Amino acid sequence: MIRKMINVHKEQQGAVAVEFALLLPILAVLLFGAVEFGAILYDKAVVTNASREGARFGAVYREPGEEITCGDINTVVQNYTTGHLITFGGGGPADPTYPLGCDPGSGNELTVRVSYDYDYLVLPNLVTSLIGPITLVGETTMIKE
Repeated sequence: MIRKMINVHKEQQGAVAVEFALLLPILAVLLFGAVEFGAILYDKAVVTNASREGARFGAVYREPGEEITCGDINTVVQNYTTGHLITFGGGGPADPTYPLGCDPGSGNELTVRVSYDYDYLVLPNLVTSLIGPITLVGETTMIKE
C-alpha cells in the first residue's frame, strides 16, 4: 500500500512540472504586462506634470521687459522630463508645443501641450509591431498673471 502511494506521488511530480511549463509563459506575459502598464501610467503622469510646470513657469508675473520665450518654457519642460521619465535609454525627448504662443498678455491663457513617444520596455519591437506606438500627451492651460 505504501509503495503504491509513493509511486503515485512520483508520477504526479512529472505532471506538475508539465503543468508549470504550460502556465509559465502566460504568467510571464501577465507579469511583464503589469510592469509595462505601470510604466506607461507613470510616464503619462510625468508628461502631465511637465506641461503643468511649463505652464506655471510661463504664467507667473514678471516685471515689464522680463518676458519669457518659448525656449525658456521648453527648457523647464525638458529638465523636468529628463529627470523623471522611465526610458531605460529609449524614447525621444518630450516635445512641448504652445498653441497660443509663449508670452500672451496679462489675463490671457497660456497653453502648454507636451507629447512623448513612449518606447516599450519589454520586447519593444514585438509589442510595437502588435499594438503600435503610444504617444503620451499632457496639456495645461493657465491664465497669465
